[in-house]
Amino acid sequence: MEEITHHSDYINHNGIKILVAEDEDSNYRYIEKLLSKAGFDILRANNGYEAVEYARIYDDIDLILMDIKMPVKNGVEATREIKLFKPLIPIIATTAFAIPGDRDVFLKAGCDDYIPKPIKSSLLIELVNKFVKKNG
Repeated sequence: MEEITHHSDYINHNGIKILVAEDEDSNYRYIEKLLSKAGFDILRANNGYEAVEYARIYDDIDLILMDIKMPVKNGVEATREIKLFKPLIPIIATTAFAIPGDRDVFLKAGCDDYIPKPIKSSLLIELVNKFVKKNG
């Protein structure tokens, strides 16, 4: 995994909540450390079912990072469900198993963007900032 470094372009994101739907502990810890360091509030869903439930329960989620390959309900199914009741919430798909054409599948499911794993810290922050600014 890429070393997490301090970026001078970090913005104060206190109060902005990101739901991280990720079943792998090591991946979650990496993302959580990176986003917490940038000042985001983080909520974790361990599978797609939890992601849908948290999106229903919490009205203050500003963005969702959605792992595609998860147990119980995958990220594509979870994204489709969430977009039915929260169509404006930005969802960024994350996956380690990307093949050509996957991006189109993710976007058709309702994802607003896509980031491949292993996740590069600078790209993640750039993408998150893009959607937080657009909706903030």
